[in-house]
Amino acid sequence: MKVSILKKVVELRKNGEKLKALETIKTYLKENPNDPIANYQCAWCYDTLEQEKEAIPYYLKAIENGLSSENLEGAYLGLGSTYRSIGEYKKSEEIFKKATNEFPDNKDFKVFYSMTLYNLGYHKKAMEILLKIISETSNDTKIKTYKDAILFYSDKLDQIF
Repeated sequence: MKVSILKKVVELRKNGEKLKALETIKTYLKENPNDPIANYQCAWCYDTLEQEKEAIPYYLKAIENGLSSENLEGAYLGLGSTYRSIGEYKKSEEIFKKATNEFPDNKDFKVFYSMTLYNLGYHKKAMEILLKIISETSNDTKIKTYKDAILFYSDKLDQIF
């Protein structure tokens, strides 16, 4: 994708000119329909306009056409979150499982995956994931003090001791 077009789309989106950003990227896509970065940016534009269903085919095309790792992470997060927000929880779960396998150190996926698990009724597993992430990443001194206890109880919430 042309760097100048990419910069323009990102700048327009940052400045709140979401429709103009979408128009710009869609014009570019007319001549470059398989460009993975352009498809990702188009999906992102639709998401910022709260037009999630329109974003889906662009996320899929971007992923299929080979994004770099950083952009692929963003596309997985966007697609999984989009599926969740429109009630396609099983599809969201599939995306977040795949993303977590490909990028095991990315905690963003785990947080969004836990939201999907909650929507699917897997409340215990969702809480376990979130508690582990909180204990591993929090800089709060009180949380750090109880890190071991939080980790210990994260998968034992239903147990009585």
